[in-house]
Amino acid sequence: MLKAELRKKYMQKRKALSIDEAFLLSQKILGNFLDYFKPEKGQKVHVFIPIKKFNELDTRICIDAFLEKGVRVFVPKVVADDLISVEITADTVFETSSWGISEPVSSEDSGELHFDFVITPLLYCDHKGNRVGYGKGFYDGFFQSISAASKKIGANYFNPDESIDDVWENDIPLDYLVTPTEVLSFFNGVE
Repeated sequence: MLKAELRKKYMQKRKALSIDEAFLLSQKILGNFLDYFKPEKGQKVHVFIPIKKFNELDTRICIDAFLEKGVRVFVPKVVADDLISVEITADTVFETSSWGISEPVSSEDSGELHFDFVITPLLYCDHKGNRVGYGKGFYDGFFQSISAASKKIGANYFNPDESIDDVWENDIPLDYLVTPTEVLSFFNGVE
């Protein structure tokens, strides 16, 4: 299927989930992530903040778990047309952007390029690690700017069932996909 078709299909499937279903699936995904990757104190994770109106995966439970373990947490913030990475703590103050995304008030880019894990938003991911996002290209640009050793991890309510037919040369595939039922490895990076 084409990205536009997959984007529409999986946006509808996501919207059909109740708040309770989405939260339960988010907990299962977090459990699978923690069991598989076992993040440790001092490691660095870049994780997206969910857009509530799109019924995105609730990464706030991941963020809380990471901070409790002493994992350094970084979140994205769009400044002009760039996605920067802001380090947060339990005391970080957030505000809602014009896009409806909760972002840190601070616009200070951490300058960090070496993450242990980059948990990436998506609507769909196929069996090769190709992802369908919202079509803005922020994460493809971000992936190009960070260390190739950073593990690019998609987190999604749904397992891959269909291929993406219109992948183009600048699309950067994920290394892993975490779903409520499994962790898939497409490993494209450098160990």
